[in-house]
Amino acid sequence: MSPPALTRFLVCALAALLLGPLTVLTSLPAQAAPAPLQIYPVQSIYPASPDYRLTVNGQNVPVTDYPGYDIAQFAMGGGEATITVTKVNNTAIGSYFISPAKLNLSGSVSGASMTFTVTRDEYLIVKLDGRPNLVIAIDPLETNRPADSGTGIFNVRNAPYNAQPGSAYSTTAFQNALNDAAAWGGANGRQGTVYVPPGVWTLGNLYLRSNLALYLAPGAVLRYTGERSQYDVHWHKDSQNRDITWFISTRYSSSNISIYGRGVIDGNGQASLGPSNLGVNLLTPVYTTNFRVDGITFRESSSWAIMPIRSVDVGFTNLKMFNRFDMGENDGIDVMESRQVRVTNAIGIGLDDPFSTKTWAATTDLTKNIPGDPRPLDDVVFDDLVSWTYCYGVKVGQGVLQNQSNVTFRNAVVHDAAVGIGVHHKYGTGTASTIRFENIDIERLSFTNDSNRTWLALWTGTGPNGTGPISGVRIANVRVRDAGTTAARINGQPGAQITGVELNRILMPGSSSYATTLDQMRITNVSENGPITITQ
Repeated sequence: MSPPALTRFLVCALAALLLGPLTVLTSLPAQAAPAPLQIYPVQSIYPASPDYRLTVNGQNVPVTDYPGYDIAQFAMGGGEATITVTKVNNTAIGSYFISPAKLNLSGSVSGASMTFTVTRDEYLIVKLDGRPNLVIAIDPLETNRPADSGTGIFNVRNAPYNAQPGSAYSTTAFQNALNDAAAWGGANGRQGTVYVPPGVWTLGNLYLRSNLALYLAPGAVLRYTGERSQYDVHWHKDSQNRDITWFISTRYSSSNISIYGRGVIDGNGQASLGPSNLGVNLLTPVYTTNFRVDGITFRESSSWAIMPIRSVDVGFTNLKMFNRFDMGENDGIDVMESRQVRVTNAIGIGLDDPFSTKTWAATTDLTKNIPGDPRPLDDVVFDDLVSWTYCYGVKVGQGVLQNQSNVTFRNAVVHDAAVGIGVHHKYGTGTASTIRFENIDIERLSFTNDSNRTWLALWTGTGPNGTGPISGVRIANVRVRDAGTTAARINGQPGAQITGVELNRILMPGSSSYATTLDQMRITNVSENGPITITQ
């Protein structure tokens, strides 16, 4: 080979050596960068979990002990979050489960630790053998955190309010800050902002006026005590023979109100019932419009936690509702007699229904002290949910004393319940119509409610307030992993039938194809109904 030829050969060979590996490397998929994290501070009133430790991308995340399950919370931005769950007792993990199952998250087990990766914010429930469930609530990063002082910012720690966290009540300071912020917002055509820094703030009732934003920083806890001298009684719950107060509520005819941040509104559970058996609704937007809640955690309500009443244009996003399993009538969010309501990206846990709609009469216990007439409910959408309860995963009813229409539940995971999907028209002569349940995944049915332990219950009752019909119910794209132990039911009443039911693409346990008959769907308890349509 001539020297020029040899030179060309060596150059080409060297280029092949250099470019060959480069070509292989550039053909590999790019690895996502670790997601930025926001780790929320946890106040000392919340004890550490005796069961779990948690790290995310190598950073420690606090895990708190809670009746029935443990809780860890943080926020992540774009990228990957590698989560390692470790059993405190250091015994080897034999099995695990990560819900929602539809995410197909797979862990890697090494001794007492299990590691898995998520690529976006999710609300998860993890079970390791022999330990309580661990709720890992991952929020999106905050993008709208305000300054803690400045024009239009009213910090409760600053003069003239000078509120102090701790066991002493800061109600007057908070209410003055709220009133001043609302007045500033009204004068300037936008919202004034009350800034609440980290700390445990002991409070009586707070009332929200128009043009107001209440910001709860991570680590801020608004805590209810149940000490009767500090609270107004707003209604009496007949079924429990208990007075109830609205911890935070709106003034009538208000508008343009927001509550946001990554703080906590805490009902203090059983402890708050001790002083005088005064139950609490944590948040009651009543007769308000353009009302928003984003990112807040609600926990340990001793009555229904969140109750929008007779309101219009109401939205909840990134909502966490952590209630106990040893306290009854502690629903998550009950949308009542309202319109244009959106609940998006939410997890609800508790003994009673986490997500439901209701309408009442003027004489019903919880509304009889509210002036004005009852209203119908219309245009309510629940989207992107995780539900864990002893009752109904997603539900319309029980009260349907006024008409309810255009209610949609979609993209919901029922982690565990007694009934996965339900319309229970137990009270009232109103019509429940145009109801949609779409893209529902029912993972487990471990409990029984009104003798039901089933994936589907559409039924009308014979309560003291009359009976009304159910019409136009579409149930579509449902994955039933557990059908329960009792027959699914569609039961109307004479003169109040259930009509216009459509079942579309229902996948039952153990099947790889959609069910084509009611028997295959285990819907064998059927009465007083119109035609039921099955489509694919």
